[in-house]
Amino acid sequence: MTKRTHGLPGDPFVPPHPCCVPSVEHARILEQSERLSSRRRRVTRGSTEGMVRLDGGTSLMGTDDPDGFPSDGEGPVRRVTLAPFHIDRTPVTNRQFRAFVDATGYRTVAERLGSSFVFHNQLPPGADSGVSPVAGLSWWRDVRRADWCHPRGPDSSLDGHGDDPVVHIAWSDAEAYARWAGKRLPTEAEWEYAARGGLEQKRYPWGDELTPGGRHLCNIWQGSFPDHDTGEDGYAGLCPVDAFPPNGFGLLGMTGNTWEWCEDWWSATWHQHAARWNPVGPPGGDRKVIRGGSFLCHDSYCNRYRVAARTSNTPESTMINCGFRCVRDVA
Repeated sequence: MTKRTHGLPGDPFVPPHPCCVPSVEHARILEQSERLSSRRRRVTRGSTEGMVRLDGGTSLMGTDDPDGFPSDGEGPVRRVTLAPFHIDRTPVTNRQFRAFVDATGYRTVAERLGSSFVFHNQLPPGADSGVSPVAGLSWWRDVRRADWCHPRGPDSSLDGHGDDPVVHIAWSDAEAYARWAGKRLPTEAEWEYAARGGLEQKRYPWGDELTPGGRHLCNIWQGSFPDHDTGEDGYAGLCPVDAFPPNGFGLLGMTGNTWEWCEDWWSATWHQHAARWNPVGPPGGDRKVIRGGSFLCHDSYCNRYRVAARTSNTPESTMINCGFRCVRDVA
C-alpha cells in the first residue's frame, strides 16, 4: 500500500507523491464532474414525513480496507462535502409502494416482462412450473410471474409483509416512485454519508465489529453459502425494515436485507479524479450503483454489506434482494 506523505490520495490537486502531477485526462474528469455536480437535479416538492434531515458537511468517503474489493473502486479514502438533505428513514416498504401503484396504475419492469429472479432457497416448496435455472449462477432462478407483489413467485403474496422492503424493483421503477413522491434517488455519496451514521471510517454503521457482543445488527447470510442459511440473525430471507436498531442518524436497514439503488451511473475509477463537492457519478453508462448488501451476502462470497462497499447492476434488472430509498433536497 502506498504510504501517505501528505493529504489523502484523491483530494483535489493533492497527489500521493510530490513528483506526481494531474494528467490532462484527470483534469478533464474533474472539470466535467464539477459541471455535473453544479447542475445536479434538486427536488424539494415531496413531503419530509418519515424522513431524517442530515446536515451534510465534510466527511471521509471510501475505504482502503484490506478485506474489500479494490476492483470495485472502494478507494481511495477522500474528503467529500455534501449539502444538507432529507433521506427516508427506511427503505421503501411494500405498503408504501402499494400506495404508489394504487394512485398511478404503475406496472413495474418485472410485471411487464413477466418474470424476475428469485434465490433458490426462497422458492415455495414444490415450485417447479415457470422456474428456470440461470446459466452460470446455479443458485438463482428466473421465475415466471415473480414481481413486487409476488416476491417468491406467483403463489406468494404480501400478506403479513407490508413492512418488508419492496423488492423486484428495477432502477427505473425506483425512479418512477421517487418522482411521484416528489423526491429522488440518493447519489452514492449521499447514501454512504447517511449509512455511516456520523461515524468515521468504520466498517459498519455501528462500528468495526460485525456482531458486537454476539449481537446481530443486520440481516445477512449465516451458514454455508449458497446451500443453507441458518438464520441466526432471526431471518432466512427478507425481514421488516425496522427489525434491527437504527444507526447514529436514526436510519434503519442501511446494511443487509436489500440492496438499494443509487442515482449514479457506475464506474470503478471516475470518483478518483472527480469533484468533491456534492459529487455525482459519470454522465452515462450501462450500469447503476447499488449499495448496502442484502440478506444473501456472506463473508465467504460477498462481504459487500460493509458501508464503503459498492457494486452495480443494469438499470432494468430485478431480483428478490434489491429495493431502494429516496432523498429530498432541503428547500
